[in-house]
Amino acid sequence: MKSLSNYCAVTVLALSCFSCGNSNQQDTTKDAKDSNMVKMDSTGTTAQTTPSIPASVSKDDATFVVNTANAGMTEVAAGQLAQQKGMGKDVKAYGSMMEKDHTAAADKLKAVAASKNITLPPAIAPEMQKNIDDLQKKDGKDFDKAYISMMVDDHKKVISLFEDEAKNGSDADIKAFASSTLPTLRHHLEEAQKCEKMEKKM
Repeated sequence: MKSLSNYCAVTVLALSCFSCGNSNQQDTTKDAKDSNMVKMDSTGTTAQTTPSIPASVSKDDATFVVNTANAGMTEVAAGQLAQQKGMGKDVKAYGSMMEKDHTAAADKLKAVAASKNITLPPAIAPEMQKNIDDLQKKDGKDFDKAYISMMVDDHKKVISLFEDEAKNGSDADIKAFASSTLPTLRHHLEEAQKCEKMEKKM
């Protein structure tokens, strides 16, 4: 199985990585992964207050779940920003769709993670917060272009990762989540590409 561990911690919704601009910001995505590794490496000697992750969940599965949670939070934040700062009606509408769909997906992912005892990050990773901060600095058409370009690139990468998990994942529930989410992600890509074409015509 292609190792998802080779991907950047935030590439699942496989978003482009940026160097962290704030070295003091805690990376809760890394913390979540470290916590999950401890649970997976447990041989029964760990304190009972830290139950282990089921054997059905591979390290790649756990990484996929954590990355998806981080990327989902990023998509929601970017979508909210698009609704506030977007100039085009299509961009605002797309941002609204992102917030709605990724919030719903996050709720499903939380339920799966809870059932597997997988720790999820409570906040966006520093790399992706940098991405949001960069968008925040843009206005008007510059914002619209940057946001939609980001959505097209991100969803192309995300779809590939979700397809890999749906096909090669070890845990049936995580595979089912990936498979059931793929149609929504493909729709997001199609809509982002439509927006991109409209932006180029303007």
